[in-house]
Amino acid sequence: MALAKVAPLRFDIDRVLKHDGRAPRYTSYPTAVQFSTDIGPVEYCDWLTGLPQDGAVSLYVHVPFCTRLCWYCGCNTRVVNRPEPIGEYVRYLLREVALVARKLDGRRSASAIHLGGGTPNTLTVDELQAIFRALGREFAFVDDMEIAAELDPASLTRSWVDAAGALGMNRASLGVQTLDPKVQAAVNRTETFEQIEECVAALRAIRVRSLNLDLMYGLPHQTTQSVLDTIDAVLKFRPERLALFGYAHVPWMKSHQKLIAESALPGPAERLEQALTAEEKLVGEGYVSIGLDHFALPHDDLARAKADNRLRRNFQGYTTDAAKTLIGFGASAIGALPEGYIQNHAQELSWRQAIDRGEAPIARGVTATDDDRFRAEIIERLMCDFAVDLEAVGGRHRNGSIPDLDEAMARLRPFLEDRFISIEGRRIEVLPAGRPLVRSISACFDAYLQPDALRHSRAV
Repeated sequence: MALAKVAPLRFDIDRVLKHDGRAPRYTSYPTAVQFSTDIGPVEYCDWLTGLPQDGAVSLYVHVPFCTRLCWYCGCNTRVVNRPEPIGEYVRYLLREVALVARKLDGRRSASAIHLGGGTPNTLTVDELQAIFRALGREFAFVDDMEIAAELDPASLTRSWVDAAGALGMNRASLGVQTLDPKVQAAVNRTETFEQIEECVAALRAIRVRSLNLDLMYGLPHQTTQSVLDTIDAVLKFRPERLALFGYAHVPWMKSHQKLIAESALPGPAERLEQALTAEEKLVGEGYVSIGLDHFALPHDDLARAKADNRLRRNFQGYTTDAAKTLIGFGASAIGALPEGYIQNHAQELSWRQAIDRGEAPIARGVTATDDDRFRAEIIERLMCDFAVDLEAVGGRHRNGSIPDLDEAMARLRPFLEDRFISIEGRRIEVLPAGRPLVRSISACFDAYLQPDALRHSRAV
């Protein structure tokens, strides 16, 4: 069946690209670039001990293994073809859960569990069950908690899905990226529509209430039409959520990305057209545009959170998770606590050695200052709501006073002059034409950002 052609979105692309630069994705503030070894196991254990008794925590488990190497990947993972390394990793992970739990003053409630990676479905069913038993011993699972996993359809089995469903998995994310065979070959990730279809059927059978499909644009040989063809294909499944991520080409940070021919990458204008035309398509199909790169059906929790101004942003992207504490387990896992952020050792050997010493396997972190928290909320509201009231934020953080933001306001002036934002009193709004630039606009409030820092991908 021939797929319908969609006319390119009319947009002043040149005017947008004039403001393009490198900026963080702002899944935290301060960002991971500011993490240092000044914060380690001692500070983390103090933060854990001082957590308030009321209020549930959120749990993240990192599984750094895959059955294949996707050349576009920016995650902390490695390819394994034997079960032994994964089994050994899980044994240490269980020890880390027990070690961290001992530092907590009492058994805490957990409102969410997120399995990320890598590929969580590289775990065997027995390993998956062992992890949930360990978490259940140390944390009290609240009723109707959110349990989510990031899954690779090429290796997902019905038995794994059934086991995860029995453990309570009610949200899942399938990595699709693209269904264009030429693009798949260029990034070493081949899968068929039929494989995706089988995975969706298995997840629907266990009544996953919110299914997300990850898609990408800006990949080698990708065109606007091939992005739309993939969207047309997956819309058959009517997923509750879709994420449309732009490929971040940072071969100086991820050496395997050097396997991607830069000459095959779409240019900035075509890349932006892919994103904007895909957004137009999805909104036309009834999806609500959520922040920078997420879409959800109106009845989904994510769309409801946006409508109620409850949308949040954390290391998993846009979320409804209201927990003020995120505890991360596994190599490279990041945690967020009221005092700041911490990250485990990324190298598995260092991570295991710390656990063998009876230490929390923390490599680095950052303490958040009052000014950091003030700016963090400004950035989060811009990223989530495309608007922020500086006076209201100041009232929550500084007893109504607002610190000197002259530098930030000066940085905003070019966006104001090109009508990408509006400013009325203390209220800043990102206008529809400026939404592709929201990372760059948010960066105006980043007190640490170095212009065009190579640690970050292009903002558009």
